Amino acid sequence: MKEIKELVIEEAKNGCIVVATFEGLVKYNLAEIVDQPVDGLLYDLNRDEGTIFTFINDPKWVNDYASSQVIRYLKNKLDELTK
Repeated sequence: MKEIKELVIEEAKNGCIVVATFEGLVKYNLAEIVDQPVDGLLYDLNRDEGTIFTFINDPKWVNDYASSQVIRYLKNKLDELTK
């Protein structure tokens, strides 16, 4: 786990994020991942509603859902401001 933590922190310093997927860890350029429609962004982050509700037995889903709503709101505001 320490290696993963170091990788995630190092990639953040380089302007990237690391996401855990079923296929393993995936690195995304932060600017590029944010520059897509909100549904794709949430899907890539595994924070779309369909994914969140598959973990309904883990109380963490409540915060994941709240996070997805905040991301959706902020992304929509960003899109409005950049038009």
